[in-house]
Amino acid sequence: MLTLGYKASAEQFSPRDLLNFAVYAEAVGFDQIMVSDHFQPWRHTDGHAPFSFSWLGALGERTSRVTIGTSVVTPTFRYHPSIVAQAMATLGVLYPGRVVLGVGTGESLNDVPATGMSWPPFKERFGRLKEAIDLMKRLWSEERVTFEGHYYQTAEATLYDRPETPIPLYVAASGPTAAKLAGRVGDGFICTSGKPKDLYTETLLPKVSEGLEQAGRSPDELDMVIEMKVSFDTDFNRANEDTRHWAALALSPEEKMGIEDPIEMERLADALPVERAASRWIVSNDPEEHVERLSETIDLGFTHLVFHAPGQDQQRFLDLYAELVLPRLRDRYGAAV
Repeated sequence: MLTLGYKASAEQFSPRDLLNFAVYAEAVGFDQIMVSDHFQPWRHTDGHAPFSFSWLGALGERTSRVTIGTSVVTPTFRYHPSIVAQAMATLGVLYPGRVVLGVGTGESLNDVPATGMSWPPFKERFGRLKEAIDLMKRLWSEERVTFEGHYYQTAEATLYDRPETPIPLYVAASGPTAAKLAGRVGDGFICTSGKPKDLYTETLLPKVSEGLEQAGRSPDELDMVIEMKVSFDTDFNRANEDTRHWAALALSPEEKMGIEDPIEMERLADALPVERAASRWIVSNDPEEHVERLSETIDLGFTHLVFHAPGQDQQRFLDLYAELVLPRLRDRYGAAV
């Protein structure tokens, strides 16, 4: 059974426009809305970066069926994990059974400009994420929490407004260490599409399995989520050109490492040819081709797809995908209950 979600591109659209798109996604049949949490967007020109928790509150009020959540919050620098736990607990009380939290180790683009900090190496970022996950889970489930971690401390902390069940917590990973952590402690694993296949088959998925085994958990306990980058239009040239806005995603880790200024990120992205910008996306005007390409990912074990479309006309994408692609996927694999 598949869960088919919509990625609300907070960096690309104003909060109000984005909210309208997300509400429309529920109306045309998507199962979930996931929003990014950026302090700085990938592009300076016409960029946006709304506060995800406020935005999710508005989304919850205007929807009734879809699950809603983040992909991905970094609960370690701009936010103390206690505050993230409180924000999500409030959303969980308001919209019971409809809220999930996705977390990751972060990017300097978001946290350095907001704090003036020096961006630490991965070892510290990973250590902070592990502590943050432990602390948030305890705050959601325990009455009085005194936490004495290396990075975070609390003293008899209580969340007075907690949902009846803990918030599902998804761990995002682009490398082996975080992927193993997702298998050990996550309710879900999140990654993104468009990278070499062997990253998934040889690194990420084996490490997720290793984490599950280490924790004595069944694969059925972990929701396997992938953000699918899809550019679909009946006009192929339009689908191809739409990817230019997100050319930064095609930059290599070395090219964008340590870049904290969206103006510089935009400059590097705009220098890329459209062929490279499109390389991270499934670009086609053929719905059957989209289904076949998506099936390759589903066959790896991903049962929860969140679709990120790059074009400015999001309603057009939602209409076309809901009419021509989602029914084909559900006919082949079944729909989420």
